[in-house]
Amino acid sequence: MEQVRVGIIGCGGIANGKHMPSLKQLPNVKMVAFCDIIEERAIKARADYGTPDCAVYTDYRELLEDKSIDVVHVCTPNRAHSFITVDALHAGKHVMCEKPMAINSEEAKKMLDAAKETGKKLPIGYQSRQRADSRYLKNECLAGTFGDIYYAKATALRRRAVPTWGVFLNEYEQGGGPLIDIGTHALDLTLWMMDNYQPKYCLGQTFHKLNKDTNQGNDWGNWDPEKFTVEDSAFGMVVMENGAVINLESSWALNTLETREAVTSVCGTLAGADMIDGLRINGIRQNYKYEFKPTFTGGGAAYFEGVSSADPSVLEAAQWIDAVINDKTPCVTPEQAFTVTRILEGIYMSAKNGDIFRF
Repeated sequence: MEQVRVGIIGCGGIANGKHMPSLKQLPNVKMVAFCDIIEERAIKARADYGTPDCAVYTDYRELLEDKSIDVVHVCTPNRAHSFITVDALHAGKHVMCEKPMAINSEEAKKMLDAAKETGKKLPIGYQSRQRADSRYLKNECLAGTFGDIYYAKATALRRRAVPTWGVFLNEYEQGGGPLIDIGTHALDLTLWMMDNYQPKYCLGQTFHKLNKDTNQGNDWGNWDPEKFTVEDSAFGMVVMENGAVINLESSWALNTLETREAVTSVCGTLAGADMIDGLRINGIRQNYKYEFKPTFTGGGAAYFEGVSSADPSVLEAAQWIDAVINDKTPCVTPEQAFTVTRILEGIYMSAKNGDIFRF
């Protein structure tokens, strides 16, 4: 397979902001079909990222009938992830599904089972793993730098950055608010660093404290309080089978100045690390405390720029397409993403029932 033929299902914000621009940069990829329930969006995607002979669809099932398509990217609202992915896998396509895997664990399990049944690849779009600081921290984890990681914090906090477009505020379509939208990135990153995918129980709380505000100060313009039905912030504590603890904090709107998105902190028996001010690694050496902060961009010199890290979304796409061509395991496996969905669902259920959720 010299060139991978890709079909795009869902030509909205995440497809235009991440998937299609990244795929366009890869010489071994050709986007050959575009599907959206709003035909104009699919036509525009063809004009921007395809060629005049590319097919345009409004029904994803018609796209799946094209046997020449090798790979499908599912970039729809969260509610549609599961059934479209399952159909695509059974149609013989490898699937890259945008995060989160699904709106709940039942739907995610259908995707996982379909991937196992068909033998097709199914990564989920957690591109934060491809950031330079994330890859560096993961390598330190693999090297045993931190020893036994027994406490971690997953953070995705915005002060006033509520997405006002698309279906972000629609609980039916999305399954939730900041927890499932950006908290999912932070949780995935944390579990990946710990290499621990065995949750035991969790306790969570969601808040609808600021969604009815009219004095908003939102980065993307005022939201409609009547349409803002999902939580504005959510917090959880997860206890793993081995006793390790993860604290998860997420918000679109929160009165805080400590805003960070898709970052993790890990504390182990030998050392710790956080991403509060860039990546910082701390520990004890020769009976003295130390702090180490790697630099990921070159400063350059007069008339010459330094070398910067590549775009994580492009790295994600390149790694994914390489996995398809050379039959490798993608960076994110469906089993890992399934655990993320289970924990998110557990936090939502704990908040709803006012009690501990046991896995």
